Amino acid sequence: MPHFERLYNFACWLTHDRQEAEDLVQETYAKALKGFSSFKSGTNFRAWIYKILRNAFLTSRTGLKATATVPLDLEDEEGALPAIEETPESILLQRSDGQLVQQALEQLPVAYREILLLCEVEEMSYQEISAALAIPMGTVMSRLSRARKALRGGLQQQFVRGTN
Repeated sequence: MPHFERLYNFACWLTHDRQEAEDLVQETYAKALKGFSSFKSGTNFRAWIYKILRNAFLTSRTGLKATATVPLDLEDEEGALPAIEETPESILLQRSDGQLVQQALEQLPVAYREILLLCEVEEMSYQEISAALAIPMGTVMSRLSRARKALRGGLQQQFVRGTN
């Protein structure tokens, strides 16, 4: 089954529950097999299967509950940070343990968490993410920027709490 381990990993991050992630991946493959005739030959299969997983998650009880918590005011932020090679958050990510990062990721709204995971963990291109999430590429880039900023803020808060 193509992409099984990566889909399961992504499902675990989304659901925070291994059992539910297994069910979600199983449902994804069942829906993919049932609707395989809708797959257009020559298009990106990985984006297609991730889109099925995401849609299955969003229609599940967990997904609906999680998407209801996305704050609207984060979409209206206009501040952009300059790109620099080494930032406090990149240093912290390099030195921190996985649990600290995982806790900060879990605090993010689903819309931000999924875009970070697809880009940074699954190493999908902006175009693949755009296809998988059914959003414009500009939205992918702006959400990714906001997600990184929110993750940075969450890590900074955890770091401050940990040093006090």
